[in-house]
Amino acid sequence: MNNEKQLLKFQTFQQLHKRPYTFVLPNAWDVISAKIFEKNGFPAIATTSAGIAMSLGYNDGEKIPFEQMLGAVKRIINSVNIPVSVDLESGYGRSTNEVVDNTRQIILAGGIGINLEDGTGDLDSPILDVSLQVEKISEIRLLSKSLKAPLFINARTDLYWLNTGESGSKTSRSHQ
Repeated sequence: MNNEKQLLKFQTFQQLHKRPYTFVLPNAWDVISAKIFEKNGFPAIATTSAGIAMSLGYNDGEKIPFEQMLGAVKRIINSVNIPVSVDLESGYGRSTNEVVDNTRQIILAGGIGINLEDGTGDLDSPILDVSLQVEKISEIRLLSKSLKAPLFINARTDLYWLNTGESGSKTSRSHQ
């Protein structure tokens, strides 16, 4: 994607977050849903990992091969003229390097933002260690700078979503 065009989309997306009111960011799962959202006046869209996976016959939770997810994301990005933020789940990789490489592919495809979850998919240890999540985010920021392609990073925590039982203790400690 053209860096200037990507920068303008990033700036548009960034401005949407600075408005004094909430904006709706609909989640597209294919080209037609993305085009419908754009045609109906949404200034930006996101992708839905569950929607893309299920529309291609996979369960959510990084069960779809990354290459297939990336293919769907590229088609969505290329079908609209508005900013697209990508649900990258926990990065489709075990190591920080894999996650950074996958993020590179999203940036090169024209994605202006990502959701990066801290869920592991492991029932015994459902939340990624904070230091590892910080490492991923730091490396992604360095990547973004090196590519001269700003990236909106939504670092999502899955603690409440996963209902691990840890949320109550962490919440009570934060209020003391």
